[in-house]
Amino acid sequence: MAALMLLYLLLPTILGQSWASEPTESELELLTRELLESAKEAEFFAWMTGMRRRIHQYPETGFEEHRTSQLIRTELESLGIEYTWPVAKTGVVASVGSGSKPVFALRADMDALPLQEQVEWEFKSKIDGKMHACGHDSHVAMLLGAAKLLQSKRDILKGTVKLVFQPGEEGYAGAYHMLQHGILNDIDAIFFIHVMPSLPTGVIASRPGPMLAGAGLFSATIKGKGGHAAAPHKNKDSILAAASAVVALQQIVSRETNPLEAGVVTVGYLKGGEAENVIPESVNFGGTFRSLTMEGLSHIQERIKEIIEQQAAVYRCTAVVDFMEDRPLPHPAMKNDDALYEHVKNVGEVLVGEPNVHLMPLTMGAEDFSFFAEKTAAAIFFVGIKNETLKSSQHLHSPYFFIDEEALPLGAALHAASAISYFYRHDVNTE
Repeated sequence: MAALMLLYLLLPTILGQSWASEPTESELELLTRELLESAKEAEFFAWMTGMRRRIHQYPETGFEEHRTSQLIRTELESLGIEYTWPVAKTGVVASVGSGSKPVFALRADMDALPLQEQVEWEFKSKIDGKMHACGHDSHVAMLLGAAKLLQSKRDILKGTVKLVFQPGEEGYAGAYHMLQHGILNDIDAIFFIHVMPSLPTGVIASRPGPMLAGAGLFSATIKGKGGHAAAPHKNKDSILAAASAVVALQQIVSRETNPLEAGVVTVGYLKGGEAENVIPESVNFGGTFRSLTMEGLSHIQERIKEIIEQQAAVYRCTAVVDFMEDRPLPHPAMKNDDALYEHVKNVGEVLVGEPNVHLMPLTMGAEDFSFFAEKTAAAIFFVGIKNETLKSSQHLHSPYFFIDEEALPLGAALHAASAISYFYRHDVNTE
């Protein structure tokens, strides 16, 4: 204990410029704790919450994050951090460190959802019909916090940290489009933090291997022949055809998928007609499909198209099905790299203690971060934001979603400590 206390007292001196030799595990652990303490300091915490609240009040949806992107760039400039912009329209990629290999990337998504916020608080969304209901505002704030921490320790970075501020996660495959730029071709690993309202504040969670489902979207238009509801025999009922197709789609999972394999087909909207006594000319509906394997995704997508088209034909209608593949969709399933998972897990145990690092169950939620995982070692960890006093336990994508901002310092420190220690704990080919 005395030796650890001495190291703690000497840490500012040890870290002031650079380590004379490879740091010990004790020194890395002390640094990890110091990063968290720095992020918790009143001035630092106020700065991070201020960033998050400014973004929250002015939410922007996919590839429209102009205000958010400008705020990020302004803060990076104030920290003396160089960046590249635009990457995938509004994205920003900044760099801290030596400029050489290895390269460890940290990612935050920036976009909001087309959702009306129902939480009444001082910093409620000022944009009608748009809301940060998935915590991307907090993701940006945590990564900016990590940028500040890393910049203060840049002299001990044995490599380069790339800070990836990504647009268009919510259904726009922003990760895919950032990869097309080429600026991330040199990364050796990438790490992402997502807030989670089912986990108490102060808890982190993840799992090795399969983590999240692959996901696609679809929309369908069924066209019939409109006319008076009193004479259905003179029409071709698009409503009836659509209703039959929606019901039939449920059989893909219930009757065609192995019960031991996970799959989802959900219709999220159905639009058709405006009058009670008129059969509409056409009906539009759409939804999402998910699987933990690419084979499962392909099968479900094929069957969605077949079922909708054939059900439309039964009722003498026609159907056009769109899978929005130009975005591109579907997203692949997300698998955490085992070694990177263990690395971040070890860092997390230093920050919050082993009992507060949980094994996350598999979920059919999806993340376009999986595009990064196809290219390099990647891992997602979840940081808890649940606080019953604040009522911050509402699920993601809820109009009542709210976060406990006390989680922000933990996220910033987990980002920064995972990056710094990665360079010393991994034998990465730097040639």
